[in-house]
Amino acid sequence: MRIVFAGSPAAAVPSLRALDSSEHRVVAVVTREDSPQGRRGVLTPTPVAVAAQELGIPVIRANRLTEAVSAEVAALDADLGVIVAYGGLVREPLLSTPRLGWINLHFSLLPRWRGAAPVQHAIMAGDEHTGATVFQLVPELDAGDILGQIGTPIGGMQTTGNLLDELAHSGADLVVRVVDSLASGTARAVEQHGDVTLAPKLTLEDGRIDWSQSAAQIHNRVRGVTPEPGAFTMVDGDRLKVLATAIARGEAPLAPGSIELRGKLVLVGTATDPIELISVHPAGRKAMDAAAWWRGRPSGTSARAE
Repeated sequence: MRIVFAGSPAAAVPSLRALDSSEHRVVAVVTREDSPQGRRGVLTPTPVAVAAQELGIPVIRANRLTEAVSAEVAALDADLGVIVAYGGLVREPLLSTPRLGWINLHFSLLPRWRGAAPVQHAIMAGDEHTGATVFQLVPELDAGDILGQIGTPIGGMQTTGNLLDELAHSGADLVVRVVDSLASGTARAVEQHGDVTLAPKLTLEDGRIDWSQSAAQIHNRVRGVTPEPGAFTMVDGDRLKVLATAIARGEAPLAPGSIELRGKLVLVGTATDPIELISVHPAGRKAMDAAAWWRGRPSGTSARAE
């Protein structure tokens, strides 16, 4: 089949490469426009744009699917549209322009965690399982019939970054299987069933740690917002990014927010067990082991995380 692919971040690249390696033909890629990156604001193409250029696939750069973009896509005479984290809405008439419409790879077990940040919310909620779903794109948010689904456990130390990388690759295989079934006419669409939960895009404030919560809630939040938008707390008036934590089960409790060095462990009090700080990123310095950060503070001083 002739396929138009829409995607932008690194998590969409495995699906693009898998489709390019399949018996189908990706006739064009739609991705977001180049954006300023880094301290110098260098205009940088999306990871999908870079991959498409490597593969020799024409690229359409657009932050919004305007009438002009829709007309350009329509002229491709595609059989199917495949979308993976494009970052924009597909509306009519573009939604119905390919012969078979559009399918979407979503990184959750729909209908749980509909929205922009499904992996982040699954981890923050303490879910033990998640997965990937390919569904028929419809106007309502992530509500179309399911064409394929796979599940995977969530490890107790997994972050959004490494879980999303895992799902991006297993999800790419799922996309190809669904496209193959659509091409052969054997695809079976199933309505979504179960409780709907929403996964809105995270803000910087979502990364702020509330030390009055339980250790499990805090550990899940740190994992869920890593690498983006990133977990943080304030210590001595300075912002401290928290990169990795563990629940210090068996350690004596500490008052929420109190920081203490016990042996080689840097512990912070919560509503339950202390949290061990494993690695941190102090303001104006490089990321480091938490014990090294603590040793670099003025000796004999206490501290609180707020």
